[in-house]
Amino acid sequence: MPDPRRNISRSRGRPDEPPESVAPTGFGGAMDLAASEAETLERAPGPGRPRSLWSDAWRDLRRNPVFIVSALIILFLVAIAIWPKLIASGDPLACDITKSQDGAAPGHPFGFDTQGCDVYTRTVYGARASVTVGVCATAGAALLGSVLGGLAGFFGGWWDALLSRISDVFFGIPIILGGLVFLSVVTNTTVWPVIGFIVLLGWPQIGRIARGAVITAKQNDYVQAARALGASGPRILLRHIAPNAVAPVIVVATIALGSYIALEATLSFLGVGLRPPTVSWGIDISSASIQIRNAPHMLLWPAGALSVTVLAFIMLGEAVRDALDPRLR
Repeated sequence: MPDPRRNISRSRGRPDEPPESVAPTGFGGAMDLAASEAETLERAPGPGRPRSLWSDAWRDLRRNPVFIVSALIILFLVAIAIWPKLIASGDPLACDITKSQDGAAPGHPFGFDTQGCDVYTRTVYGARASVTVGVCATAGAALLGSVLGGLAGFFGGWWDALLSRISDVFFGIPIILGGLVFLSVVTNTTVWPVIGFIVLLGWPQIGRIARGAVITAKQNDYVQAARALGASGPRILLRHIAPNAVAPVIVVATIALGSYIALEATLSFLGVGLRPPTVSWGIDISSASIQIRNAPHMLLWPAGALSVTVLAFIMLGEAVRDALDPRLR
């Protein structure tokens, strides 16, 4: 008869025999298996891991050709705005009146303007003023509008009513008429008066968007749970509401940036925005419009650069909106 003790010893494993692989049994084995699976899921970022809105948006943006093209154009514009000498070695203020309104020549592919200045160099250097006004005005309007609109939506009551009526007053001011009145009395020829005017009339739009986003976000369950656990108002606003209400503000600000660049060019064209010796596309378009029949190249290149820039920022804003809006997925 076989010895039963031999079977028992083999099941337990002897030192001189290879151990047999036995599945873990009992409560301890199940706990170890679950812990190892959880550790594996944490280490390997597989498709089962939850993704945030921002990671999904970035994934969609990388696959969107509209975003890629517009982002490349904007990066190029920012680069030449910071370092215009990368592609233009001349001086935008160096003019030769004997070459007034001449066409393209070697080293001067865009020709010359009325004062004999190189149109190519002035077009390249004009990106600096336009991009500076657009970025700074958008940042100022987004910051001011987000703070005031977010506080109005979070606290409500008389604070909300006061800011709503103030924004209604600014909405009732025609932006071109306001620019003619406000900037006509300013003698400073730098970009800062134009930036201040755009921020002054641009924050109510972003403020309303921020107010609506905060009102929607503060009604969510996680905000109510944080309030029930005793979280303070500033913590709820900054930690739970602001990160979930910033997406609409980013979308509106990105689209508005292109509009602000066009607004700066319009005010400069009317003579109340940027003024010489500042180099601006609006100034060049204004001076070239008089001689459009005799020398159309003076108007073509700065107007084309302005159109491409505004279109690139609007396309970027549309792509960001499509990526951040879950209803469009």
